[in-house]
Amino acid sequence: MSTPTIPAGNLYMNATTYNGTGTTQVVTNGVTGQSFQPDFIWFKSRSGAYNHALYDSIRGNTLTLNSNTTSADTNTGTDFVSFNSNGFTVNTYNIVNSPNYPGETAVAWQWKANGTAVSNTAGSITSQVSANTTSGFSVVGYTGTGANATVGHGLGVAPAFMIVRNRVAVGQWAIYHQSLGNTNTIYLNLTNAVASQPTFWNSTSPTSSVFSVGTDATVNGSTNGMIAYCWAPIAGYSAFGSYIGNGSADGPFVYTGFRPKFILAKSTTSGSENWYILDSSRNTYNVADALLNPNLANAEQTYSQLDFLSNGFKIRNTGTGMNASGATMIYAAFAENPFKYANAR
Repeated sequence: MSTPTIPAGNLYMNATTYNGTGTTQVVTNGVTGQSFQPDFIWFKSRSGAYNHALYDSIRGNTLTLNSNTTSADTNTGTDFVSFNSNGFTVNTYNIVNSPNYPGETAVAWQWKANGTAVSNTAGSITSQVSANTTSGFSVVGYTGTGANATVGHGLGVAPAFMIVRNRVAVGQWAIYHQSLGNTNTIYLNLTNAVASQPTFWNSTSPTSSVFSVGTDATVNGSTNGMIAYCWAPIAGYSAFGSYIGNGSADGPFVYTGFRPKFILAKSTTSGSENWYILDSSRNTYNVADALLNPNLANAEQTYSQLDFLSNGFKIRNTGTGMNASGATMIYAAFAENPFKYANAR
């Protein structure tokens, strides 16, 4: 068995739980030597029905986007203070979906890119990119043109999963997933099934240097600031694929090659099913049942879904959200440990 390039997933991605205080607090995402400075943080209150809050190092520490709404960038002032070398600092709260609302339990899903963005001229649109080629993740900022174009992503390999958002216009969250192909999309903020949208990706798959955008303002609004989160699969660390549900409590086993830390999943067949996020920080033993929904402000729900295994995950529920018989589900998964180093729970 070859040695994975990332022996511990928490060096590049982590799910950190903490309690909101309403006063300035520093939150670390690991112990010394096993922590990192995040470039993308996705906050959600677990106990309160508050919006998701997404921050990144390109937009900075005062602007947030909400995965469950169509709102443009919102200035939250000093709610979120800084991306630190080992986590982040949150401050007194100004809005109810603050990352530090007092009395709330919260989770922060974090990814490491490469700090300060650099100019990337690989595409027809010059982009600002913070890219980590080791973990296959980049944050990409660019200004839309409204015409077919390409955008440099800095990964050196083709991304398999992208989340793209128009920062200045009311609109949807566009998802590119390799299992859906380059003429389709699905929306992170909606329950919709997969839809044909050839004007999103210009019917062109990403390459090792660029991704393509069409004429739709959702991904390429003329003169609009855009943000894209791009991931490429890294053996032993990340996987982006699909599976078919069987409607049984003895559900499908999905091989990833690692023990997952984080799973994002959605039925592409049904137009009425939510997105799901599960992680092993909120679920320290199987069956994993702590659900949060990217498209909803809801508080965390308890609903048994799956087992995190040493080399993938096993669906353990008949629910139609992740296991409708004959339905196709897409997923994005990130590792706690690669299979070579994973232990049974």
